[in-house]
Amino acid sequence: LPGIPLPPTLVPTSDLGEALARTTAILCVVPSHHVRNVMSEAASRIDGAPIIISASKGIEDESSRTMLGVLEDVLPARLKGRIAALSGPSFAREVARGMPTAVTAASVSAATATQVQSTFTTSFFRVYTSTDVIGVELGGAVKNVIAIGAGLADGLGFGHNTRAALITRGIAELQRLGARMGADPRTLAGLSGLGDLVLTCTGDLSRNRTVGLRLGRGEKLEDIVGDMKMVAEGIRNAKSVHQLAAKVGVDMPITEQMYLLLHEGKPPRQVVIDLMGRELKPEFY
Repeated sequence: LPGIPLPPTLVPTSDLGEALARTTAILCVVPSHHVRNVMSEAASRIDGAPIIISASKGIEDESSRTMLGVLEDVLPARLKGRIAALSGPSFAREVARGMPTAVTAASVSAATATQVQSTFTTSFFRVYTSTDVIGVELGGAVKNVIAIGAGLADGLGFGHNTRAALITRGIAELQRLGARMGADPRTLAGLSGLGDLVLTCTGDLSRNRTVGLRLGRGEKLEDIVGDMKMVAEGIRNAKSVHQLAAKVGVDMPITEQMYLLLHEGKPPRQVVIDLMGRELKPEFY
């Protein structure tokens, strides 16, 4: 966050043991594909029973596990009820500048979610609680994929109609996957679902939208990734969400086309042609 001063009480370290010593809360924000390795290494160094908060968004490729599922795999059993996800429409730069923001803390334990809420709430950062962990985590993963599609449409020169259609049909895909996975539909219409999707599909600070935008303008994916200093989770999420949808038998055409675009080299305009040329059907099925 260049140009934004960090609090003097924030002390960086490259020593994992030092970072984890005497903690009451541990925030994991590593890229989703590194969560298992990093937190496996961290597990033996965690003292007591701090709350463990995941702000990483994604689905693990090999296992199709959400990030909290991965944490449950690698952390000591005593921490199972101490794990939470923090998710919602929040660009880091805007939070760092004190702009009003609202997100959701989700845990299977209502008490843990409330503790995360009290830990992170400030005068400009409002945290709601939820026990619908799967709904919150699916929203965080799927929105990254749809945002690449929204950026692609913008890069190809399409207009507001196209973007609105992508966002709305993206929500439909999230709702179908959520229903199959047991998520509360209200969660998918909330901050970590619809809210995060709208932000990521429309905001200029969105890394995933930027990837799609540049692809639509004719740039190569390897060049885009090489230029980026941060991770666009939607690239990997396109594969993992596509795999999850296939496993559970859910129709997710936008996700499928983003997978083909990003991992099979499908041309951007053909993606749009194939989406628009799909078999006609009712809006809700």
